[in-house]
Amino acid sequence: MNILSHCRNILCLLLALTLSPLSWAQSFPSKPLRIVVPFGAGGVADLTARTVAQKLSQLMGQPVVVENKPGAGGIAASDMVAKAEPDGHTMLLMSNGSAVSATLFKSLPYDTVRDFTPISSLGFF
Repeated sequence: MNILSHCRNILCLLLALTLSPLSWAQSFPSKPLRIVVPFGAGGVADLTARTVAQKLSQLMGQPVVVENKPGAGGIAASDMVAKAEPDGHTMLLMSNGSAVSATLFKSLPYDTVRDFTPISSLGFF
């Protein structure tokens, strides 16, 4: 499968999630969405997130901002998302680094399993 196929699948999944009865009662998204990428701009993860963000923005009629927060093996980005308002407007592009950090460090400022809810796979590299 190519990247466009993956993006299309993800957009369909996100659309299905937002069309649940609970979402009908609320206006979602009620503000710009944010995708936090734990890598620098210009890499594969960043370009993938920006491609998805552009299509998601068109689909949902709301801006989708990609925010790069590289460093600390993804811990800084993960911590920022874990502490964000739990309203579904902030997403984290997770990678295998999240699993590595969970086993490598005695303690993290977040719980990788409890504080995040996976919604889709974007790709495999």
